[in-house]
Order: sequence, then C-alpha cells, then structure tokens
Amino acid sequence: MVAAAAADAASSLRQLLGSKDRVRLLAATGNSQIEFLEALTREPLEWARVELFHLDEYVGLPETHPASFARYIKTRIIDQTGIRTYHLLRGDDNPERIAAEMSEAISAATVDLAFAGIGENGHLAFNDPPADFATRQPYILVDLDERCRQQQVGEGWFPSLSDVPSRAISISISQLLSSEEIICVVPDRRKAEAVAACLEGPITPIWPASILRNHPNTTVYLDRESASLLQSHASNR
Repeated sequence: MVAAAAADAASSLRQLLGSKDRVRLLAATGNSQIEFLEALTREPLEWARVELFHLDEYVGLPETHPASFARYIKTRIIDQTGIRTYHLLRGDDNPERIAAEMSEAISAATVDLAFAGIGENGHLAFNDPPADFATRQPYILVDLDERCRQQQVGEGWFPSLSDVPSRAISISISQLLSSEEIICVVPDRRKAEAVAACLEGPITPIWPASILRNHPNTTVYLDRESASLLQSHASNR
C-alpha cells in the first residue's frame, strides 16, 4: 500500500512539476502517513519548486511539543526534501488570526495535490462528526470530539485524554475538496469501521470522509486490514 501510494504521489508531482513553475501541495500528518511520507520524500523530485501547506494543528500546542503537526511537517517533509516555501500552522499563536492568515495564503491559487487520511471516527483533517460541509472558509476552528482525542492517546502522541487539546485549526471540507487531486492513505484494522462507513455507507457529515466520494480525482489506498469490513472486499477475497 505504502509503495503504491508513494509511487502514485511521486508520479503526480513529476507531471505537475513538468508543466508548472510551482506546485502547491497540502500534506496530512499522523501515524497513518509516516511510512507513506518516508517513501515519498526519498523520491528525487524538484522539491524546491513545491509550496507546502498542512491540514491542521492543535490550538495551544507549541511547535516544540512532540505532537505538534508543524513539528511533524518540518521533520518528516521539509527537512527531508529541502522544500523552501511552506506555511506552518502555529498552534500557540492566536488561533483566529492564524486561521485567517492561512486562509488568505491558501486561497491565492489552487492546491494541485492533497494528501489525507481517515480518522477512526471518520474525520477528514480535524473535521470531526458532524462535519461542516457548507462553510467556504478555507481554515476553520473546530472542537475535537472524545473519540478523535482518544485516538491521539492510542497512537502515543499524548499520555492521557486530559492532555489532548480540545480545539484545533483545520482545513475545511470545502477547501480540501477544491484540490485538483487527493491521495488518501488509510492503513490499519482500527480504521476498518470508518473505511466501510465512508466508502459504502451514505455520504453524510456523521462520517466526514464519505464526502471524498464526491471528488472527481481521489484515490484511496487501503491495506488488507483497513479494507477488511468492506462488502466488496469480502465478496472478492
């Protein structure tokens, strides 16, 4: 799964870099993306011509915290590739101002390629259920539900639920869907319920990532475990 997703992403980036002076990339974070990003950042691409944004950040969390997504982006993408133009969400700054500044920056041009995952509760970025499918604001402030926050504890980013921030800055659903292409990487058995609901159930804010099915150029990469509850998978196994 990781090799296929990284090869697909690298191919898309090569094509874009062959036709544009600068490529705008929106990157996801979290445990589900680590191996994918490790494989992708080893690709010999013209990374200096990539402009990088990321999906979300916890409100109140400094970049020095191990769970900071800005820190994640710097260490796992920027430091590995030499990307020079990037926009990091500053969690410990004024969240309303940061959301407004990032909204202005990302609205300057179309995002060419976006990476995403699917949360255990079906969240897309930090748009927990019920997600706001209507807002046109590019970055928004959101409240994190308990299942989302518990996932962060389960993945080892925080020692306890009380340590996980309750609010975040997140890319909105509409802004993510405005990307020209989306590559969604979803490993692990713990994501199987959400994968089945989002890919085979109704498109609904209760399962936010179900909205990906409305995007004309999205590819979802699953492993055997995350696909284990899909009816189509079961009928062809």
